[in-house]
Amino acid sequence: MRRAHFKATGLAVPDPQPIAQALQSHQGLARLGLLLQESNRRMVIIAPALPGPLGRHVKPGPIDEEGWSLLATNAAVAAKLRHLQPRLEAMIEAEGLSPSRIRIKVLQD
Repeated sequence: MRRAHFKATGLAVPDPQPIAQALQSHQGLARLGLLLQESNRRMVIIAPALPGPLGRHVKPGPIDEEGWSLLATNAAVAAKLRHLQPRLEAMIEAEGLSPSRIRIKVLQD
């Protein structure tokens, strides 16, 4: 049974939920959670194609109906990713995922 805490105003404040439970219980958050999982899945697929320590400088970004974003820590990493982009997109497509288009963006400090 869940307890509720009361603020000084007398309004009940629900107990905190684990984030996974919160994501599943709200339609908008559930969709966000699925998109996050899909973005991470794509990162796992392309990781073997990232040479040496490059992978440490690349983060999975948002995914939408037009494509997936890879986030580079700096312009040099972004340039290398653009060089690898056709191969990375082919890896995504080989897994049967769409859209397979990859956008490359540099993270701003």
